[in-house]
This record gives sequence, structure tokens and C-alpha cells, in this order.
Amino acid sequence: MHLLNPINFSFPLLASATEAADSSMVVAAVLLSLVVVYLASKVGGELSNKLGLPPVLGELVGGVVVGVSVLHLLVFPEGGTEASNSLIMTFLQTTAGLSPEATPAVFAAQSEVVSVLAELGVIILLFEIGLESNLKDLMAVGIQATVVAVVGVAVPFAAGTVGLMTLFGISAVPAIFAGAALTATSIGITSKVLSELGRLNSKEGQIILGAAVIDDVLGIIVLAVVASLAKDGVVDVGKVIYLIISATGFILGAILLGNVFNRSFVAIANHLKTRGGVVIPAFVFAFAMAYLAAVIHLEAILGAFAAGLVLEETDKRKELQTQVCPIADMLVPIFFVTVGAKTDLGVLNPAIPDNREGLIMATFLIIVAIIGKVITGLSVFGQPEINRLAIGVGMIPRGEVGLVFAGVGAASGVLSKPLGAAIIMMVILTTFLAPPLLRFVFPEPKTAGSEQLVLDGASGTSLVIEPPQSKVSVTEKTTESRDS
Repeated sequence: MHLLNPINFSFPLLASATEAADSSMVVAAVLLSLVVVYLASKVGGELSNKLGLPPVLGELVGGVVVGVSVLHLLVFPEGGTEASNSLIMTFLQTTAGLSPEATPAVFAAQSEVVSVLAELGVIILLFEIGLESNLKDLMAVGIQATVVAVVGVAVPFAAGTVGLMTLFGISAVPAIFAGAALTATSIGITSKVLSELGRLNSKEGQIILGAAVIDDVLGIIVLAVVASLAKDGVVDVGKVIYLIISATGFILGAILLGNVFNRSFVAIANHLKTRGGVVIPAFVFAFAMAYLAAVIHLEAILGAFAAGLVLEETDKRKELQTQVCPIADMLVPIFFVTVGAKTDLGVLNPAIPDNREGLIMATFLIIVAIIGKVITGLSVFGQPEINRLAIGVGMIPRGEVGLVFAGVGAASGVLSKPLGAAIIMMVILTTFLAPPLLRFVFPEPKTAGSEQLVLDGASGTSLVIEPPQSKVSVTEKTTESRDS
């Protein structure tokens, strides 16, 4: 069991459901939560689509509406919300006979289940994105993506840390922590929007995606450093070196694995005759890679993305993409709605004295967060025709990655309430601004009359002529980007 120590395998969900909470009530609460999630995602996504915005933005806004900021339908105890504030718990008390004494245990178990489903959703999202990405194209922009990632980490971190210390008199450790929160890019949100825009396999999309992956790895290293600094005032150099080596080895190992695993996967899939003969082995591989990434203290989503890149090279790619799509349609919206639901817009209220100082610092952090990432596009070299502004904008959203930094900082006690509120506000605005800005900076694809030419991202060959705004059907060379 020593191998399992790096991961917390203590599930309050299991303990609550079997010991303290009525399992039937937990199931009922989860089912109601999923009803709320899917209604919020579809209503928000459809409204966003009608406004010409990416559906993922509607899913996030829908999550905000049903979450702690507005309706209190989907709330979570880690945000300080009590069971009595959950309308789902109130509904169960009224209609299903849930007792007030059992409500806290049911609430905790229900929240844990939804959170686990959300994490599973983002893992599957990154696996799907990996399947849609071409490894050769991603490696072709590897140098540019690395430069973009390094600049995107260094500039916001330095500007944020120095600015907070000099302009606001913040002490070194909390300033460093806040600066670190500016570094990471939400690969889940960015890749989803690029997929919806049909830009995932463009040169800009591949640089953004590659840089976001590297950004995530660098962000984990930065988080480990600042968390260590916040804990005892010193940096654990050994841990930092371990993270650098393990991250580099994992990514290179995944790329090399693709060259030897492809044929084995196809051979195994060809021998399986029952249902799920392709998708089940693929998910076994994806979850194993995600587990391996988590074991070596990387993000599980990076392992899933690497698994998708590997399987994209196989002959079963088209069939696998087709079968993964409906599964992603079921689980991915849970992730985006949950991110929105956990966002407390109460920190934007200037009537609360603690928020006034936070609003000023938030304005500074938002400016640094946006400019610090937009600058990254200027670091791309050797590509005279590339859309550098689009690359910079694609690196803006912090999303769930920024919330991880804010959560760790709050748990460590290193962040004051105003600074913590400022970080959360920065995360909110960068997350919501990025999708419409990406659509703005990416021009509409060239069209021939009322029809649009769709190209294969790997070969560049034309595949199908379709009207604008319509979905691309699964053909022999491409699959449709999943629409929320």
C-alpha cells in the first residue's frame, strides 16, 4: 500500500453513505443534482450559442446561476455552505421525508459524489481532446509551445509578486503565493473552446494546447514551491527537483509509449467481440495513465491527455472518437457547471468593507493576468503569418487551476481575506472573458458562398463541404468537435 500514499484514497462519500447517511437519500440527492446540472448546462449552452458565444461559457454561467451565488441549488460544503442552505436538501426534507438530523451527512455525501463526477468529467474531456489532437502537429510546435509556456509563467508571476509588494505593501510570502496563482492556464476551458471553434488543430490551437500542457506542469511545480514556502518558510529543493524530473519523464515517456503501444492496442481491440471492445480498453489505458500521473504528483488530467495523444495515432481513432463522444456529453458538463456553481460572486460586493481593498487588488491582478498572458503570443518565433494575439488570449483563463491555488492558499492561512478575494475575482473574470475573446480574435473560417470547407487537421486534405454553423459529421478522416 506504500505506492498509494501519494494519493488520498479516503473517500468521505463511502463512509457517509454506508455509516451516517441513508444511501437511498444520497442517491436521490445526486439524481436531483444531475437534473440541475444538465438543465443548467443545456439552457446556458443554448442561450450562449444563440448569442454567438461558445456553449462552454453558457455552462459556466449556468453553474453560477444554480450555485452559491444565486439559487443555492448546487452548493458544496468546502465553500463554507451548510446543508440548510442547499435547496436540494430542503426539497428532500419536504418531499422525501429526509430528517434534519440526517441532512448534513446526506449533503456531504451528495457533494462528494458530484465533485468526483466533475473530476471524472474533466479527465474524460482531456482524453477526448487528446484524441482530437495530432501528436505530430503538437510536437512540431513543441519549441514554440515551450517558449510560450515559460513566458506565460514567468511574466505574470514576476509582475504580480513585485507589484503586490511595492504597490500594496504585501509581505513576501503571500505576494509570492498570489503571483503563483497568476501562472497557470486552464487547459480544460481553453481546449474546450478551441474545439468548439474548430481551431483545435490549427497552428495557433496546437501552440496554445501544447503551452497549456507545459503551463500545467510548471504550475504544479510552482504550487509545490510556494506551498512549501508558505508552510515552513523554506523551499524543499529536493521536492522541486523530483517534480521537474517526474514531469519531464512522464511526458517524454508517454510520447515514446505511443510508438510501441499503438499496434498492441489495435490487436487487443480486434480480439474483443463483445460490446465496448474499443472504448473499454481505451478507458482502462486512459485511467491508468491518469492514475500514474497522480501517483507522481502531477495532475491526473495530464495523464488522460497523454493517453488520448497516444491512441490518436492508432487505426481505431475514428471508431474510438465516435464512442467517446456521448460519454463525454454526459460527464463533461458536470465539470463546467460545478466550476461555476462553486464560484461565489459575493466577493464582488463593494458594500462589504473587506471587499473594497480586495477590489483594488483584484483590478491589479486582473490586468496583470490578462496582459501577462497576451504578451506570450509575442514570444512565438519563426511563424510570420501566425495569429499571435489569439495565442496570447488562449492562455488567459485560469479556471479550476486558479481555484486550486486559491484553495491551497486559503487552507494554509497565508492569504488575507482581501487578497484571497482578489485572487478569486481574477479567476472568475479571466475564466469568463477568455471564451468570447477567443471567438473575437479568431476570424471566421473562409467560406465558399454559403458552404464551408473543412480540412483534416493532420493531413490538410479537404474532407467535406458544409454550411456554416453546422456540425461536422464523423467521416473517414475527421470527427465532429463535441458541442456542449
